[in-house]
Amino acid sequence: MFLVKTWRSTAFGVFGYLNFMKSGFKEHSKKFKTEDMQIQLEGKNCVVTGANSGIGFATAEGLASRGATIYMVCRSKERGEDALSKIQSKTGNPNVHLEICDLSSVSEVKSLASRFSAQGQPIHVLVNNAGLLEHNRITTSEGLELNFAVNVAGTYAMTESMVPLLEKAAPDARVITVSSGGMYTTPLTTDLQFSENPFDGTMQYARNKRVQVALTEKWAETYSNRGIGFYSMHPGWAETPGVAKSLPGFSKSLSGKLRTSEEGADTVVWLALQPKEKLVSGAFYFDRSEAPKHLLFSATKGSHAVINSIVDSLRSLCKLS
Repeated sequence: MFLVKTWRSTAFGVFGYLNFMKSGFKEHSKKFKTEDMQIQLEGKNCVVTGANSGIGFATAEGLASRGATIYMVCRSKERGEDALSKIQSKTGNPNVHLEICDLSSVSEVKSLASRFSAQGQPIHVLVNNAGLLEHNRITTSEGLELNFAVNVAGTYAMTESMVPLLEKAAPDARVITVSSGGMYTTPLTTDLQFSENPFDGTMQYARNKRVQVALTEKWAETYSNRGIGFYSMHPGWAETPGVAKSLPGFSKSLSGKLRTSEEGADTVVWLALQPKEKLVSGAFYFDRSEAPKHLLFSATKGSHAVINSIVDSLRSLCKLS
């Protein structure tokens, strides 16, 4: 097991250094098609979580600049209002709205979904971007480990609760979940809230991100006949406020070599714009291309077999019927 873990970390480091930084984006972008990003989204409703900074902000701005109606889901009213003002000013799009919701609270997520349901509008694009890497073990008021609460429980409750509104936008509806290349370092595990001691926030984050990729596969299978496409992606290594706060050493050591938030968000926007026939529901994307979900010899592929058990646990935890 030690050798397998060592191999995963080494393979991830090498693969990441060659592909995930600004230099990788520059190289991969040589194959990008300009026309892919010229599609407009007037009349489309897009929900973006964690939209006040970093990749979420760049995503919301990118979609707003193409005419979409944007619903920015943010925890902080003050930071959310500041971000909303900036996006409206930059894009000239007045149809940008702020929804306050703490994604670590399942009850708040369900309340948000109820507000959207009351409006009755279709949701064309749901971007599950909000994420957290907390190094200390913190338990929420609902009894959930904080990283898991935001990255997995919040994402799961948001997506499941929005399915009826996504169906209203069928066959063009899509859910895009922002994972992380860090998920390459770990298999899927049913230990969702990291019972081990000592607590390792970085490993928990990687596990959470692996769950997101497996959930995307499961959603694509479960809702295959509902007209909703499900895609996960990772942004590479980007220089965002979240990375600077949670991984200061990493951010400092690679300063100037990391991607911008806009480069990290590029594939999210691309996935929102493309005709669905060009995309594969359940797939994992990176730099506008379908990407592998497992590194060679990393012994993670078979672990996805436990996703049904994980979904049962999540449905129970989130009290979803």
